[in-house]
Amino acid sequence: MTEALVIHAPHELQVETRPVPSLTQGEVLVRVEAGGICGSDLHYYHHGGFGAVRLKHPMILGHEIAGRIADKAPDVTGLEIGDLVAVNPGLPCQHCRQCLAGRSNHCTDMRFYGSAMRNPHIDGAFRRDLVCKARQCVRAEHRTPAELALSEPFAVALHAVSRAGALMGKRVLVTGAGPIGALVALAARLNGACEVIVTDILDEPLAVVRQLGADRVINGRVAPQALTELAGSIDVLIECSGNEQALRSGLALMQPCGTIVQLGLGDDVTLPQSRIVTGELTWTGSFRFKEEFALAVTLIDSGKADLSALVTHRFALDQASAAFDLASDRRQAMKILLEF
Repeated sequence: MTEALVIHAPHELQVETRPVPSLTQGEVLVRVEAGGICGSDLHYYHHGGFGAVRLKHPMILGHEIAGRIADKAPDVTGLEIGDLVAVNPGLPCQHCRQCLAGRSNHCTDMRFYGSAMRNPHIDGAFRRDLVCKARQCVRAEHRTPAELALSEPFAVALHAVSRAGALMGKRVLVTGAGPIGALVALAARLNGACEVIVTDILDEPLAVVRQLGADRVINGRVAPQALTELAGSIDVLIECSGNEQALRSGLALMQPCGTIVQLGLGDDVTLPQSRIVTGELTWTGSFRFKEEFALAVTLIDSGKADLSALVTHRFALDQASAAFDLASDRRQAMKILLEF
């Protein structure tokens, strides 16, 4: 048996014991050491889901985790007991049309940890002992589980940046300074952007983004004129807030033939078609990640991507409710880790 963090209903979290499945072919047992609280976890915590996705029965939360191999099936090679690994929370089927076309993030039979999209739900990874496929594990050597637990959100950011095309020498605007926006800013810098500007309406998350290497941060509520001065100078906009006003404001700053990557999820929006048409703007979406997960682990483990400023608080598993409450306060918290 192992301990797991289970959500039953909004604001109803419980640490429960769950059985640990026996290992089968191609599987490993990971002793989870750290897990990051994600925005989707908070949606389940506060609202019981998001959009049409709703909890229909209790579910283990969590998908941003890292730990060490505690056991493995006899046929598993390339991983040894004691190895430090980050675990990819997505398990594409590898044989549907999208997987065969190289679009595994759009797998039609995806199993993603901590998701109520299926019924029965796919339990998450906030548990002390996790049995998973060996192919989900990416080995690391130099960093801590706490650092490697950020591999999944960093992979999301790296994929979004890849959707923008080449960034060499370009001015990039990131709207929304949450954890994903902060990681997008770092990813843009690593991909050769000459200037990375991040906007939000709160100073506290902007201060964290500044530590991660953004060239400029702008509080659009306090200093709207600073945004106006950027009109016609933005090559790439990566929208991470899901807020219509942020998107519309960013559109007004784009230079002709610029690219907008929509990463943040929100409600339906109304956009000025004429601005997109006459500016010949490209607007594209970004969803999850593919090979970027392994790249995220490599960049973190090598020290090329220092994400330490992103983690503002750590909590033990039995303090999960307090951790989720604090994670909902953008003035106090950026990324909160659960330690197992």
